[in-house]
Amino acid sequence: MNKDIVWHEHAIDKAARAAQNGHKAFVLWFTGLSGSGKSTIAGALEQELFRRGVHTYLLDGDNVRHGLCKGLGFSLADRQENLRRVGEASKLMVDAGLVVLAAFVSPYRADRDAIRALLPDGEFVEVFVDTPLAECEQRDPKGLYKKARAGEIKNFTGIDDPYEAPEQPEVHIHNHGRSVSDVVAELLAQLQARGLLAV
Repeated sequence: MNKDIVWHEHAIDKAARAAQNGHKAFVLWFTGLSGSGKSTIAGALEQELFRRGVHTYLLDGDNVRHGLCKGLGFSLADRQENLRRVGEASKLMVDAGLVVLAAFVSPYRADRDAIRALLPDGEFVEVFVDTPLAECEQRDPKGLYKKARAGEIKNFTGIDDPYEAPEQPEVHIHNHGRSVSDVVAELLAQLQARGLLAV
């Protein structure tokens, strides 16, 4: 890094924002296969948190590629850069006092660990949305699995590219045959148990 670039300390810090907001700031990082339900669950949880007066922002894999990560492709290097940018944005949003919900396939442990390392202990909550590949393929909301099976999409996670499941996620959601409301209730209970949300 350029030695002439110095981090500017602000008078208002994360603790002051948390006190004003009435809740802690942290990242909920939803990871899982395409079609596992990450975005659906994250969106439903955000609505419930918002209803409770929690200041939130949802970062979605497709949405960030319209601006923050516009121009990046799907090569390994571009996917890593995509997540690096999202991680840095998440860190700034946590500093601003928000609960950040990030829904990204993020198939490699090293990339997820790098984002975890950006934040203090307890401010990165990895949520593994564990849905069997067969179920994800059956859902196939964007038709991506069909294209991957036909060879139209290369290096598709779960088909011809690996997915490295979290080994010790803070939250492990088995999302097969469950309602979204049931999963959201489980997530809220987990966050309350961890002291991140008021009971």
